Amino acid sequence: MPAQPAHSPSPAAEDTDAPLRAELGSAIRKLRKERGLTLVQLAERAALSHPFLSQLERGLTRPSMSSLHRIARALGTTQQALMTVAAVPRTGASADSVQLVRSGEGLPVANRGGGTARMLGAPAYSVHPVEYTGVGERFDEYFDHPGDEFVYVVAGEIEIDLQTADGPRLHVLGPGDSIYYRGGTPHRWRAVGDGSRVRLLTVQNATGEADRHP
Repeated sequence: MPAQPAHSPSPAAEDTDAPLRAELGSAIRKLRKERGLTLVQLAERAALSHPFLSQLERGLTRPSMSSLHRIARALGTTQQALMTVAAVPRTGASADSVQLVRSGEGLPVANRGGGTARMLGAPAYSVHPVEYTGVGERFDEYFDHPGDEFVYVVAGEIEIDLQTADGPRLHVLGPGDSIYYRGGTPHRWRAVGDGSRVRLLTVQNATGEADRHP
């Protein structure tokens, strides 16, 4: 059975999130058509349900980080690159303008184990900064992407699992700790203790045209 990770917005957030969900859905639809894929074909490649993808493209629901990762891989891009289009749209702003993201702005994307991720960057820039607020207390599936990634722990404590060329590596990181790993490294993390206390900042570099401009 394909996964069906639909995350309907709450009524309170629906109006403010609507333009951002529409931007994300439009970007996914545009890439899908450029790749010559139907909704059904993309759903099969991403192991997601066809109705969920249809709602996502129409801006009627939010993805989780896990489902966004599956969609991005099926389209030959990254979840972070897709998230940049749903950061903070600025009417009339040029691609080279300053990107200002206020606290609470942007489209929150749910983590499967708990918490949310929020993109702080924009498509025109060469790095993708993401803020994680809350982290699940169990390991989820591994993620990997072509861009190198830097992780900084703002609050709480995490254990990060890296599948490196030298074998598996486990590291526990607390406030003020950071870690850097090469693109293509399968990785996942979990909270040590109370996951709601964890705050992370990750910065991933864009690696190519598809990664920068979904």
